[in-house]
Amino acid sequence: MTSSVRVEQDGPVTIVTLDRREVRNAVDRDTARALYEAFVAFDADRQASVAVFHGAHGHFCAGWDLQAGAQLAAEGPQKVFTDLDFQPGQPQPRGPMGPSRLLLSKPVIAAVSGAAVAGGMELALWCDMRVLEEDAYFGVYCRRFGVPLIDGGTVRLPRLVGMGHAMDLILTGRKVEAAEALQMGLANRVVPRGQAREAAVAIAQQLAAFPQKTMLADRMSAYRQWDLPIEQALHQEWRGGAPCMADGIAGAGRFAAGEGRHGKF
Repeated sequence: MTSSVRVEQDGPVTIVTLDRREVRNAVDRDTARALYEAFVAFDADRQASVAVFHGAHGHFCAGWDLQAGAQLAAEGPQKVFTDLDFQPGQPQPRGPMGPSRLLLSKPVIAAVSGAAVAGGMELALWCDMRVLEEDAYFGVYCRRFGVPLIDGGTVRLPRLVGMGHAMDLILTGRKVEAAEALQMGLANRVVPRGQAREAAVAIAQQLAAFPQKTMLADRMSAYRQWDLPIEQALHQEWRGGAPCMADGIAGAGRFAAGEGRHGKF
């Protein structure tokens, strides 16, 4: 794996760190492949329950490395993206930014500091949750260069914040600071500067302590219900949740015995 992507273990939490300081963690082709491989490996690791996606040196990710992209221009767009052609149903498809086309079986939390713009914003949108530092920001900055959103930005952004907010951000490419991101639902938490990784790991440890089978079934139902008629969505929810009922009954017994009362975890 390239040195631009580091993977650490903190008990059941896998921490994936993007580290290309000289370009604010912008992603080139080798880094995209390394990110993809890191998250595929996390998903296959039975000892890992939750991942935290973090950018080193004060920035999450400044998007696709346009300088590297310019060097690839001589190959022609068709050759550059041949191995990234996307067919529905393709197993474990890789996106231009790496893991952006994957639907993992386990949650990923983005720890966002500094810039999360263009493709970097798309990587943050790919995650299940986003923890932002108070001076972090989003933005479809690729708007000014004519680079399209092809790592899920036009799909995930409307689903997260609604069509009105999404069109504002997609069309204008403007900067969205942490406070506004929290207000519109683009961020889940805002923390002081320098504390995003610590806060994201704390949330990840909390998630890892829950009964995993039930949490993962609920998570997957939420992802897979989009555009299904309500009856089909409810049936899908039942099929995913029914095998977890034994765990739920055991949990009810623990509650009756006094565990976890009054919102305590």
